[in-house]
Amino acid sequence: MQTDSIILDVDGTLWDSTPIVARAWTRAVREGGCTDMTVTADRLKELFGRTMKVIADLLLPEVEEKKRYEIMDNCCEYEHQALEEDECRICYPGVIDTIKALSEKIPVCIVSNCQSGYIELFLKKTGLAPCVKDFECYGNTGRNKADNIRLLVERNQFGSPVYVGDTQGDLEASREAGVPFIFASYGFGQPTEYDGKISSFEELKELTEVHRA
Repeated sequence: MQTDSIILDVDGTLWDSTPIVARAWTRAVREGGCTDMTVTADRLKELFGRTMKVIADLLLPEVEEKKRYEIMDNCCEYEHQALEEDECRICYPGVIDTIKALSEKIPVCIVSNCQSGYIELFLKKTGLAPCVKDFECYGNTGRNKADNIRLLVERNQFGSPVYVGDTQGDLEASREAGVPFIFASYGFGQPTEYDGKISSFEELKELTEVHRA
């Protein structure tokens, strides 16, 4: 697959933070009044890939709207603290070395539906900030993933980007943005179709062929 840029999803594509995040969110929802609720890693895998507002609506449908989003803000705050404090090595095999290798030949970027600060935390924990040319997220723009893919592509004047993700939502965002979709099959979801497929992150080096306009 010829490309002049690679845009990456985070959760389910680069790492699996769900066990750590589940503990943080459980603390937040219980403090918010849902005292009998436990957020599990498996439940988060079903929810991740959506915007934080949609996740709040699905996770806490019985909670009054204003309170629901306050709890979700606390979930994000506790999540950030937990990930920053935990000496987690939660990247999928080969992610760090592969991004370093790819970045020497082609721009590597990130677009996620996450909150502000999450991508920055990923880059800090992995030491990959010098290797990632640009990133965008829902928390920064308030826009969906398709819009943010288009925004990043236009900002960097990419001619033939690809998007790498793991869920049906990633597929739909790629299609809406007019960008080929590479399915990371080791992740959380099972999209209905894809333009390319990897069973390990290292396979990106073989699947993608650098194309310069």
